[in-house]
Amino acid sequence: MSFIRQSLAKYPLISNCVIYGSLYFTAEISQQTVLKKFMRKPGEEEKPYDTDALKRYGFVGTVVLAPTLFYWYRFLDSRVIGTTVKIVAKKCLIDQFVFTPNLLALFYITMSVLEKKEDVFEELRRKFIPTFVVSSCFWLPVQAVNFSVVPARYRVTYIGFASLLWANILCYKKRNN
Repeated sequence: MSFIRQSLAKYPLISNCVIYGSLYFTAEISQQTVLKKFMRKPGEEEKPYDTDALKRYGFVGTVVLAPTLFYWYRFLDSRVIGTTVKIVAKKCLIDQFVFTPNLLALFYITMSVLEKKEDVFEELRRKFIPTFVVSSCFWLPVQAVNFSVVPARYRVTYIGFASLLWANILCYKKRNN
């Protein structure tokens, strides 16, 4: 644990990217495992892991989302300072209603580009509103904790662990509908 703390202190961006990306990758593994082990119909042949999907989620988590979150929280913390209830509420609302729509668009569009879909906006159009509603229910309480008690240097890592659960929700939403 001290190695992680030292890495986060000395190399905050790289450490956060590796941690967050690993958790995103893990979320996709967990989704595929559930599908392979528990959702398979009796007698159905077990399919191998979709390594291309694992690579996409690892890439998106590490290279796209983690740095975006890192700089977003740095920006937000520099503009909205404090941990009072009013400040935390303000940060949560700004995060959810200003940043999250962009992050969801970035996720769906980037995944569509990596999947080489013809219309990279189609999935975003279809899934944005339901995903945003679920996101609001999930992230507002998570962010209230984040902005009130988590030190800034651990913010992306904390979000990474919450994102392990959230990414499972996204993986599920991406696979369905």
